[in-house]
Amino acid sequence: MLQLKNIDKYFADRRLFSAIDWHIRPTDRIGLCGANGAGKSTLLKLLAGQVEVDGGTMQVAKGTTFGYLPQEGLVHQGRSLVVEARSALAQLQQMEKEIRQLENSLGVQTTPAEMEYYAQLQQEFEQRGGYLMEAEVGKVLHGLGFSAEDFDKHCEHFSGGWQMRIALAKILLQRPNLLLLDEPTNHLDLPARDWLEGYLQAYPYAVVLVSHDRFFLDQVVTRIVEVWNGALTEYPGNYSRYIRARDERIAALKAAKQQQDDEIVRIEAFINRFRYQANKAAQVQSRVKQLEKIERIFLPPERKKISFSFPAPPKGGRVAITLRGASQHYGALKVLEKVDLDILQGERVALVGPNGAGKSTLMRLLAGVETPVSGKREEGHNLVQAYFAQDQAVTLNPARSVYAELMADAPVTMVPRLRNILGSFLFSGDDIEKPVKVLSGGERNRLALAKLLLRPANLLLLDEPTNHLDLQSKEVLLEALRKYQGTIVFVSHDRYFVDFLASRVVAVGGGAIDSYPGNYGDFLAARQQLGDVTHSVKRVEQQADKSLDTEPLEDKADRLKAHAQRKEEQRQRQRRERELKSLEEKIEQAEGELSDLEKNMAQPDLYQDQNQWRHTSQTHEELRRQLDHMYLSWEQRQKTEC
Repeated sequence: MLQLKNIDKYFADRRLFSAIDWHIRPTDRIGLCGANGAGKSTLLKLLAGQVEVDGGTMQVAKGTTFGYLPQEGLVHQGRSLVVEARSALAQLQQMEKEIRQLENSLGVQTTPAEMEYYAQLQQEFEQRGGYLMEAEVGKVLHGLGFSAEDFDKHCEHFSGGWQMRIALAKILLQRPNLLLLDEPTNHLDLPARDWLEGYLQAYPYAVVLVSHDRFFLDQVVTRIVEVWNGALTEYPGNYSRYIRARDERIAALKAAKQQQDDEIVRIEAFINRFRYQANKAAQVQSRVKQLEKIERIFLPPERKKISFSFPAPPKGGRVAITLRGASQHYGALKVLEKVDLDILQGERVALVGPNGAGKSTLMRLLAGVETPVSGKREEGHNLVQAYFAQDQAVTLNPARSVYAELMADAPVTMVPRLRNILGSFLFSGDDIEKPVKVLSGGERNRLALAKLLLRPANLLLLDEPTNHLDLQSKEVLLEALRKYQGTIVFVSHDRYFVDFLASRVVAVGGGAIDSYPGNYGDFLAARQQLGDVTHSVKRVEQQADKSLDTEPLEDKADRLKAHAQRKEEQRQRQRRERELKSLEEKIEQAEGELSDLEKNMAQPDLYQDQNQWRHTSQTHEELRRQLDHMYLSWEQRQKTEC
């Protein structure tokens, strides 16, 4: 499908790739891994034709189509969301227009060649999903987190993260046979990330992607290509298997080099000892030739590693922090409504939910950065908190150097340790004198995280601390947080990070919260088993039963009324699900009938009998109209469900 041969690529005076060879097959699922700056994004741009090679050749099979998603920088404007998404299907729309024109011109005078072309065009249109393109647009947009209300909104009203979702939607709708994705999960919340994971697992063509989400890589890719030190090294399997295989390979390489070094020392010792003895001349020359033939093993340079631990937290009470009846409104927008939440000492609580659900708002209420419009926030005994905001890196002073920025907030007792702390976060040598304004996003985040180490705290409130961190940095941060003895409340869209850190998941959405013990996998299992509505009803029932003897009668009536209302909503939802399933079965049956009919229409014998051809054509048109109506009905029901 695509082959790189002896490729060289330079970045300024640095040789980024050195004589690399690589082959991509039609159904490959490849993850590119390597440290920041190793060249992963450059390699994707090279494959997409965005940058030129400086040496070697790239061979592409005929008919290969490319879909490239960069990390950032794409902006859409001037059209509504749904119109912008449909623009990705321009070829199919043109094909449909041509089919309509041919249908209008078909008649007694139509030649067999014209009919054959019409049948071929219809078959290709069907194979490429033409009859399902409207439904596919809705499926992809909903999957990436857009609501039905967003469809008619103009693209310029969407923020940068949502702009990248629009770009991703268009690329997925185009269905190229080589999909090149640079950090596709960067701007996705966990529900959208989970949907994309399933979509790519079923994608019928080749995918090459860069991601700093370990769980995503484990689920999607079947081959890892490591970009390191100017070379590419392939490993079969997913990311977890790659980590094990890489460590085994490096260990074997070190052992082989040690053995080779020992052999070289022995040969050189023999040569030096008998170099000037005439009776040993032949043996010395033999050893010299043996030494020249040895192909030296070179170990790649060791990677820098972050290694740090949080300061021991001061002792606190059993309850770290509490919200009671807390509500937060922004004008007419009610983000949270009468929320009750207890964070207990030693817990690791993950806040999850779609973007805009209120996770960051809840985090700001917990941190005391915002005061609720009603309700209250109560701190536990001897609470000492550290809050890392989603935009924490913005609070850094761009005019200061890295060292000066850390020292500005450091207690006097910590000043001697500042260089060690910076070294732990990969700032060493001249790096500590860099101005903050020239740092990359990942470097800024690392510096902001380093500032958390300056003062001991028994409650860490972390809003997306993994943003802009590579896989290695995430692993070390995760390990440090797992060893931390205090309490953690965090937001992260990295599934692996949430799975391995959380002891409780709090789902935020619809102005309310629901609490689930365990990690994100346990949360999904509970949701699948109980369903959102069932869980909400169960929560109301538990609250009602618990408070029967203590609540005023008015409150009891309100709770029972809410209980009955949610039961009715559950029944209505189940009825809609049954109707939707029935409609999907009818669509499937009609699609089968249409497919059989089109196969019949592709037979030249049909057109010998004009009456039979006319009847078949009318049946085909009627079936098409029925299907279009059913597709429209299906899409409207899907929007209602969302």
